[in-house]
Amino acid sequence: MSREEFPTDDPAVVTCGLPYANGDLHIGHLRGYIGADAFDRALETLGQKTAYVCGSDMHGTPVAVNAEQEGVDPEAFALEWHEQYEETFPKFNVDFDNYGHTHDETNTELTREIVRTLDEAGYVYEKEIQVAYDPDADQYLPDRYVVGTCPYCGEKARGDECDEGCQRHLEPGEVEDPTSSITGNPAEYRERTHKFFEVSEFSDYLTEFLDGLEGTSNARNQPRQWIEDGLQDWCITRDMDWGIDYPGETEGEDDLVLYVWVDAPIEYIASSKQYSERVGADEYDWEEVWKDSNATGESGGEIVHFIGRDIIQHHTIFWPAMLEGADYNAPRAVAATGFITINGKGLSTSRNRAIWAEEYLNEGFHPDLLRYYLTTTGGLQQDVDFSWDAFQEKVNGELVGNVGNFLYRSTLFAYRNYEGTPDADVSEEVRERIQDAVEQFRAGVNDYSLRDVAGATTELAKFGNEYIQRNEPWNLVDDDPEEAEQVIRDCVQIAKAVAVLLEPIAPDKAQQVWEQLGEDGDVADALLEHALEAPPAEFDEPVELFDKIEDDRVEELNEKLAERVAAASDDQDADADDAEAEDDADAASSDDGDAADAAAADLEALADERIGFEEFQDVDMRVGRIESAEGIEGADELVRLEVDIGVETRQIVAGLKQLHDVDALPGTKVVVLANLEKAELFGVESNGMVLAAGEQADLLTTHEDAAPGTKIK
Repeated sequence: MSREEFPTDDPAVVTCGLPYANGDLHIGHLRGYIGADAFDRALETLGQKTAYVCGSDMHGTPVAVNAEQEGVDPEAFALEWHEQYEETFPKFNVDFDNYGHTHDETNTELTREIVRTLDEAGYVYEKEIQVAYDPDADQYLPDRYVVGTCPYCGEKARGDECDEGCQRHLEPGEVEDPTSSITGNPAEYRERTHKFFEVSEFSDYLTEFLDGLEGTSNARNQPRQWIEDGLQDWCITRDMDWGIDYPGETEGEDDLVLYVWVDAPIEYIASSKQYSERVGADEYDWEEVWKDSNATGESGGEIVHFIGRDIIQHHTIFWPAMLEGADYNAPRAVAATGFITINGKGLSTSRNRAIWAEEYLNEGFHPDLLRYYLTTTGGLQQDVDFSWDAFQEKVNGELVGNVGNFLYRSTLFAYRNYEGTPDADVSEEVRERIQDAVEQFRAGVNDYSLRDVAGATTELAKFGNEYIQRNEPWNLVDDDPEEAEQVIRDCVQIAKAVAVLLEPIAPDKAQQVWEQLGEDGDVADALLEHALEAPPAEFDEPVELFDKIEDDRVEELNEKLAERVAAASDDQDADADDAEAEDDADAASSDDGDAADAAAADLEALADERIGFEEFQDVDMRVGRIESAEGIEGADELVRLEVDIGVETRQIVAGLKQLHDVDALPGTKVVVLANLEKAELFGVESNGMVLAAGEQADLLTTHEDAAPGTKIK
């Protein structure tokens, strides 16, 4: 399926995975919501009609478990968190066009309508299954009420997901050695009749869907293995009374409600509908996005989902199958973000190793600084490490030293010498450089690369610093005043372009620049072409945009974090059982970046056996560049690579097919273990090993531009 590049004539919707309404927000959550917000703003800068919608996930066992622990009604419990989220997101300039929740009337009715459609179309059937049951509590144990062992990888599993191992969705009855999280006693399996959605009927459709899916490569490639292994039908009801009743004959009976992952993604549609009802269909028509086709007969809307990588399966298997079965449009793109680590260790809320949303704001930092850090540190699908030291380095080096330095020095010089924009035309060199930045911005949006979107701005500011330094207008004012006017006119134009391009990443700071240039209105309303429109002739004296973060401030922040983590660890050491229970509750309250809290915190132990320095010197690791990549016939995971390691080009076989976009691998810098013994895999010789981190095969690369063949020391 071919797609036009953004902007298109069809309306778009940008969504982010719904936060479970049961816990404080931290920067692991914010990475997704800020990223989706920045992408939505960037689409608007291109001229795309779009809406950014989301909502709180009110249902499911995570909410029910925590509400029960606090002895309150789950609806009141979830609404309290929902209201807190509504207040918190705007503080980080996350500007939803509509933010609803899954328990409201719109989502409830849409969910029932879609499930009825699937049922009437023959995609839903009843089946007796084994469901965990706690005889002491005299109740069935849906999802997070049961813990045990994953049948696929053997790791600890909680209810409906193996979130400490293979991250597969688990159906009721699949968890081995089940234990009740209510009483801590062993659970038993009993037969129970439930409703199933026939996902297996959509196997061919989903393969075609993934072939055309845009976004991040992990969202395209990971689901293919699940399809190849054979799709399992999906149990869509649960034994509990908190949720949306199954429509029809079982409504209100037997304490059976719809599984949370049925109604949660439907909130994307419901929230779009609520936005349309508020602004009018002439302004934004939700049915154009979700139900109508365009003139070519393809899906009419441009649906873009930002999610955490732990819920890829839900958004690339279950959700598009539901949409297809109910005659709704499929997503154009799924962008799955990596997780957040803190100081190189897994973010863990139970250990208080987290940077909380309110904590960040209370420390007095501007939200745009965090937005910049989270959108420019690594690619979308890569894990991002946060430390106060790295935060300081990025802010001081890239924002203060580059962007802020150029904007202040150029506009201050223009104000003091011309009281605004000099009366001169933009030079051809600067016009072309701004046009290049505009195209880089446009390409970044269409590649779903927020780092490239931001890079268009920072690289243009860097050029501006070099340009003003090269031309030294302070020496030209007296000697060649006409040339001085030309140089400063160019610099003010660059400043305006920086404001336009910076807005998606740092909207408040971009607006500040906009106003300092004497521009009217909001920079958020500016389009790419405005980057080359003439700035106002007059503007007031500017102020510096960013403040430097001092070393002693970072030391103070590091001490606070260390004290919090130590205090939490002491509490856990005092009572290991309570600590385990706390981690269980914490995992239940997670969503997107937080779903692997406990898993990320408990990384594989370091090897006890050490090697000597002489042995390490025998390891020959080289920088390489992938020249070509192709899948190996008959192998589900293996790819044959041609890798340039400077002195020669090596053929290397690597297990990357399911985790990377094979076509995108050429040109990628990698680290190669060059003196590994040769091996033969599926009849193909492998002469070396490409190094990667973790189960997601995060390819190791170099920070700077080291040449192929450079030795790793």
